Amino acid sequence: MNAHIKETGMGVCLIGILLNLLLAGGKIAAGILSGLVAVTADGFNNLSDCGSGAVALISMHIAKKPADREHPYGHRRAEYVASTIAGCFVCCLAVEFFRECAESLLAGGAPAGTWAVYAVLGVSVAVKLALFALYRMGAKRWDSDALKAASVDSLCDCLASAAVVLGTALSPHFAAADGIAGLLVSLFIAWQGVKLLLEGSSKLLGQADPALAAAIRETALATEGILGVHDLMIYSYGKGASFATLHAEMDASLSMLAAHTVIDGLEMQVKKQTGVLLTVHLDPVDLADRAESALRIRLWEKVRELTEGLKLHDFRLIPGTNRVEFDVCVPYSCKIADDVLAAAIAAIVQELGDYEPVLRIERE
Repeated sequence: MNAHIKETGMGVCLIGILLNLLLAGGKIAAGILSGLVAVTADGFNNLSDCGSGAVALISMHIAKKPADREHPYGHRRAEYVASTIAGCFVCCLAVEFFRECAESLLAGGAPAGTWAVYAVLGVSVAVKLALFALYRMGAKRWDSDALKAASVDSLCDCLASAAVVLGTALSPHFAAADGIAGLLVSLFIAWQGVKLLLEGSSKLLGQADPALAAAIRETALATEGILGVHDLMIYSYGKGASFATLHAEMDASLSMLAAHTVIDGLEMQVKKQTGVLLTVHLDPVDLADRAESALRIRLWEKVRELTEGLKLHDFRLIPGTNRVEFDVCVPYSCKIADDVLAAAIAAIVQELGDYEPVLRIERE
């Protein structure tokens, strides 16, 4: 096994594919010989696991490819695609297993199992547990969504095989045991599949990372010379490929060289602590303009009564004019329409004096 395979965890996927092929052959043969349809179906499910393993293998190979002209931010989102596909496989397994169990209940139970059937299913449970542990360790070691999805798939397969074993053993004494146990397990498997689908698709759409955002804000606010931060936007293109932009408020009296030194230091510190490539936009604040500060405080006292969670930033009283410019940050939980909120805030500004308000509404 070469170094590239070891580094990416692709060897784990190859082991999983091989073991699933062996399990599929054993279960299909045992199911056909014993007449147990559930065992045969479980065998074909292992064949589908080979497909999901192949998807994970391919996605991990693609994810490690460097950036190119068509994909300047790399290919690391490929693992999110694999996780979503694995979720589809798990959901299909749940539907198929539910159907088999429902047919077993309607038919009045399953034939009695033989020692060969129990041996194959017992080995399957043990192998699937081992694969679950292997995938889980690999997912943690390489921080791989594809391996995490494969671990969930293996656990679901383990439970499905265990349900077949239990139902087959109890069926001579209670005809509906096989079907009832299988139905319960199929619902659990469906729940796991939906979770994988939601998680994978959410990351593809651009899932927020509150912990990362909080870490960047904390680092910025702890930087000497930074008075406040806003408009933090994070763009993720997969593990280890994240970019961010941030507006930082600084004293307008600072020289350009001094301000640039502070910003450079912040960008390097964020890169060191989080791995995120940050770009900072400077927003100068005139701390010596008392009229501007007083107006901002009076406006804030009025605006915060409109709804909870509002924030003001980029506040400027343009010299020589009555023009007041600022941005209003609104939480997503606020149900007031942006245009209605903007009109209400503009009216408050005009109540405070002969000002011309120019404001922008931003959803936080």
